[in-house]
Amino acid sequence: MRRPFRSLSLCCLTLLTAGLLTACGGESSTSSAEDAAAGYPRTVENCGREITVDSPPERVVSLTQGTTEILLSLGLADRMVGTATWTDPVLEHLEEANSRVPRLADHIPSYERVLAEQPDFVTSSFESVMQRVSSREKFARLGVPTYISPSDCAKNNEGDGDGVRDEPLTMDLVYEEIRQLAEIFDVEQRGQRLVEELRGRIAEATEGVDASGVSLLYWFANKESPYMAGCCGAPGVITDRVGARNVFDDTHKEWPQINWETVAARDPDVLVLGDLIREQQTAEEAAQKIDFLESNPVTKHMEAVREGRYVRLSGAAMNPSIRTVDGIEKVTAKLREFGLLE
Repeated sequence: MRRPFRSLSLCCLTLLTAGLLTACGGESSTSSAEDAAAGYPRTVENCGREITVDSPPERVVSLTQGTTEILLSLGLADRMVGTATWTDPVLEHLEEANSRVPRLADHIPSYERVLAEQPDFVTSSFESVMQRVSSREKFARLGVPTYISPSDCAKNNEGDGDGVRDEPLTMDLVYEEIRQLAEIFDVEQRGQRLVEELRGRIAEATEGVDASGVSLLYWFANKESPYMAGCCGAPGVITDRVGARNVFDDTHKEWPQINWETVAARDPDVLVLGDLIREQQTAEEAAQKIDFLESNPVTKHMEAVREGRYVRLSGAAMNPSIRTVDGIEKVTAKLREFGLLE
């Protein structure tokens, strides 16, 4: 694996700034990468490609919140030189670590902005985000390996929209992402602990839960042509774990846009609403969604609206990520509060 070219002058400046009195072009004798490189090179299968690293990456750019929060959860903030594409505040217990990582953009950064950080590894939760920055081939020509979340590779991303899933998503693909990133960075034990923690939280949240007969609708954003969850993405994981039914389980599109007349006709028992901080679409915040639902003549007579049965979820929880576990916990707690669990 070749790394992006750095001039000798930049090398010297970087080493002097860090207080490492080693010769330019050489590695510090205290380099953690050198200490850990005994088990390298390492290769993982990712989205039909083989990704090879010669040592643990030291200058990582994460293009999406989902991959960022996994890397932070693995204790890798010191290896990160940039994040981007945020829908929500970072998880509270990761705030301090995240504060040490530069945010390159709230949304999708430019290719030039990413390259300015001289990355030696680039990650993304979504193939579409990676493509909007640059192709994986273009990064590869610079010697920069790229990684896409396995959960996104498992769906058909061709055409417009957010893709189509032939098979329902499972948390196993999120666990695979955690394990592969942990392997790449030589922190396998941290990865396994994180997987076990997430499994335990799901088991605890759903023990004895039976929401059969309860129908759910997931609204991500946009009030003119709302994005509602189809059968088989992260909302499908949440719905399946609590034993409920998604009123739009008859579409395999990840986030189809559905008109309000159809929504009202399905009349779900509970509305799960994205509560986002970004400002790309209309009705990003849950409060904006509720205002619309309670004032719109088509939706205000829906049972869930009349009864105020709303569940607010982060955008990250409604996409495949470690936050999906938060979604399971919050939906379960709200269904219990609404008196809808057996």
